[in-house]
Amino acid sequence: MFYANKVLFVQSPIRTAAKRDKCSRIEQLVNWLGKDFSGVVVFDEAHAMGNSTSQRTTFGFKSASKQGLAGLELQRKLPQARVLYVSATGATVVDNLAYAERLGLWLGGQLPFLSRSEFLNQMHQGGIAALEVVCRDLKALGVYCSRSLSYQGVQYNILEHEVTPEQVEIYDTYAEAFRIIFNNLERALTVASANAKSRSAARSLFWNNNQRFFNHLITAIKVPSLIQAIEADLEAGHCAVVQLVSTGEALLNRKLSQIKTDQWDDLQIDLTPKESIFDYLLHAFPTQLHETYTDEKGNERTRPVYDEQGNPLESREALELREELIESIALLPPVPCALDQLIWYFGADQVAEITGRSKRVIRDQDKYLLESRSSQSNLAETDAFMNDRKPILVFSQAGSTGRSYHADLSGENQRLRKHYLLEAGWTASEAIQGLGRTHRSNQAQPPIFCPVTTNINGEKRFISSISRRLDSLGALTKGQRQAGSQNIFRPEDNLESIYANAALQDFFEGLYQNFIADCSVEQFEQLTGLYLLSETGSLKAELPNLKQFLNRLLGLPIAQQNRFFEAFERRLENRIETAIEAGTYERGVEMLTGEFRILREQPLSEHPNGSETICYQIERRDPNPRISIDQALELANNGGQLVVNQRSNNVALAQPTSSLFNSDGTSTARIQLTFPDGNKQKLAQSYYQHQSTWRQVTFDYWQVKWSEALAEIPTHRYNTFYLVTGLLLPIWNKLGEGNIKVYRLVTQCGQALLGRVIYHSEINSIYRNFQVDSEQDLTSEQLYQIVAEEGTTINLNRWQLKRSRVANNYRLEIFPVHSKVEVDYLKTKGAFTEMINYQLRVFLPNEALIATRIIEQLNI
Repeated sequence: MFYANKVLFVQSPIRTAAKRDKCSRIEQLVNWLGKDFSGVVVFDEAHAMGNSTSQRTTFGFKSASKQGLAGLELQRKLPQARVLYVSATGATVVDNLAYAERLGLWLGGQLPFLSRSEFLNQMHQGGIAALEVVCRDLKALGVYCSRSLSYQGVQYNILEHEVTPEQVEIYDTYAEAFRIIFNNLERALTVASANAKSRSAARSLFWNNNQRFFNHLITAIKVPSLIQAIEADLEAGHCAVVQLVSTGEALLNRKLSQIKTDQWDDLQIDLTPKESIFDYLLHAFPTQLHETYTDEKGNERTRPVYDEQGNPLESREALELREELIESIALLPPVPCALDQLIWYFGADQVAEITGRSKRVIRDQDKYLLESRSSQSNLAETDAFMNDRKPILVFSQAGSTGRSYHADLSGENQRLRKHYLLEAGWTASEAIQGLGRTHRSNQAQPPIFCPVTTNINGEKRFISSISRRLDSLGALTKGQRQAGSQNIFRPEDNLESIYANAALQDFFEGLYQNFIADCSVEQFEQLTGLYLLSETGSLKAELPNLKQFLNRLLGLPIAQQNRFFEAFERRLENRIETAIEAGTYERGVEMLTGEFRILREQPLSEHPNGSETICYQIERRDPNPRISIDQALELANNGGQLVVNQRSNNVALAQPTSSLFNSDGTSTARIQLTFPDGNKQKLAQSYYQHQSTWRQVTFDYWQVKWSEALAEIPTHRYNTFYLVTGLLLPIWNKLGEGNIKVYRLVTQCGQALLGRVIYHSEINSIYRNFQVDSEQDLTSEQLYQIVAEEGTTINLNRWQLKRSRVANNYRLEIFPVHSKVEVDYLKTKGAFTEMINYQLRVFLPNEALIATRIIEQLNI
């Protein structure tokens, strides 16, 4: 803090509370500075205040952190101070910016959000696309700056380990062991007469241990493939950097506490993840008895039982269950910690370890020795790697900040770095910080990043969380979601989306209706500990969320994981396909391709700092796709039929396509029609065969019709839309409440634009919001676009035109039609009728040119 040419550094936590006659640290600062202080307050490592708001979690509300609340209190008690937030850790969710009140995001700042909760709710509804706008607009307002090193030249190779049959057997054995532990846990809770609070705590602790164990197990299972890859790297003259989280130090300390110091030079212990199971059984497995009593209000309750000396009384049956479990777990095969496997295989003289461990076990021929590591070990190990004395470096979170492992031009070791992300951990910011250790300025060459994965579906739980947070990180720091993940993870790796949540609901309903093969609801509850049924036997109103579902999959045998995950993925694919067809699939910032020309530029507003908000009317020109006769015949070789519609005279190629997986567990076979212009239409096979007017024809007749259709296809197609660019957040409430769609494009003149797309049907309303006198009458082409592409219903003289879904495809329908006179008149203009469910309905042809011409005639 700067004051009267002086600087005050506050190193102790500002959250220190008042004690007796001493005031709190915040009060000390405010008293020293004075409430009218107008100097600069710098919050270094500001991300430490990220949890400054209460957040709803799986287990209820998570309270705000004391550090975050203290930061807010200091800002509010110094209203005249200039505040600077500094952090090298990016925000992965918009809630992490809640401490930054001086950015003016709410509370009467430069943006139209009246409160912090309103801003957060709006951004959550907008998804990652809205976060991208937050980043860009705050930069434009001059209150936000983020920098990162370019990733140009960095390569990405995913190393996937295929689990061996032996590893599958080990994994399944441990999964079965945890299932037995869970069943015995329930028995122990019953015989001990545990109350509801104790039951909840015991189950929560069990599943936390379950998740942590299988994370360690999967990490250890991947090591054989990692070792092979590292050996190939060293042979090629490269060096290897391995990033992980778990070091096993806590496990080692527990084991050493049970062994005499004179035996540390020849240790006979198994340092494997299964030791954590013993620790859970010995210290957390419920054995204490509970008794029932009546409180002062006459309610029956339970409480723990103690003897006269205050010692807890334990259930003999629960103790016997625990001993049986310990004996059975002791017989399971050991899987050493990943870090130890690497050091034991390559040797400590080849591996530089940068972790927080103060001691480790090394292998000397057939003996295991304890080796102490001093506080200077990490510096010495880093120096050994950077000066090419050790070709392999392994680091944990303790070595992921403030250190450099890149091919530094000033160092001896300038060889190519192969950076293996063996264990991503739980937070995206820490994962990306670790990746930045091998990619820095002044380097001889960029690294190759290699995420190490397996074909175990349960591992997607970890990849999904990191992928989602990295997308948000890129959106909030660089204004584009791909900037955070740097393409390390694929879009399909992110399972935390609205479509995945809807698919999970479909999965649970499928279980309830017995549509999931070889598994009932009761079996699923027993396997996963996720309870889906209410007391009445129906599905609960609040079902488990996606993270819980993925967590519990992790502890199932691999074959069972795959069955559940495949059933879930089928439903997810259906949800995404439906959203894409409806035009509602949310992708965040997209790069539009095509030829773009600005037709009109309309200024909407100007910010006091000179930044503008401008609405562009843009024409998009795209070449019309055309499928030649030869291409169509090649497609027809895969079971296709040459068909012509007897009613519309349209020509197409009919082929079997993927079935539609219904929510009731059944599937609907479908036929895909491919037209000369590349458009595709999917029909239910039963409808295509028995109700439609498509008929198979001879090749000669089909060839003539296909050639005629090709000749009628224009070389290019044109459409127009509006793009509001520049500052969006200050005028957010004036842009309507439609779907937030943010796009990036480059015009023919090379002008790059990023903004929010506005529909034709909304543009006049938005112009009125800005008091711009630029309302326009829409052309017939724009009216067609409003209905066909945007799904808006419009008025056409005495009728209305809407987009209707018929047989899984969209049509333009005229309604209401009440008399034969109206039907005959519309037919003379080019419309056609169809009897559907004994109701006569009127439609326009699908061809855009014909439909546009009819709209023009009717809109008089």
